[in-house]
Amino acid sequence: MNLHQITEQLNLKLLTEPRDLTTIQPKGGYASDLLSCVMAGAKGKYLWVTLQAHLNIVAVAALLDVAAIIITENAQPDPAAIAKANEEGVILLSTAMPTYAVCGKLWELGIHV
Repeated sequence: MNLHQITEQLNLKLLTEPRDLTTIQPKGGYASDLLSCVMAGAKGKYLWVTLQAHLNIVAVAALLDVAAIIITENAQPDPAAIAKANEEGVILLSTAMPTYAVCGKLWELGIHV
């Protein structure tokens, strides 16, 4: 399943500049709000699900080369974080759903660890 299909299924809002999401195939998923846990547990091309929306998530995502960050519970990154994500090629997605619900839906779609 590609990132475009996941975005459609979960009704996620793209916060960063438009890209061809059909070419991105997430390899798994990881959920945490602690950057140190993400550094240790997430892998390249994973989807990262978090409530955090500050600038530092962009740096961690860029370092790990995650497929995208899904920001939950309507948390909104500030314009500087969105600009940095665009600069680094990090995809930011947003949803009103809580982290637990997003993880459940991703699991149902076949996105596993």
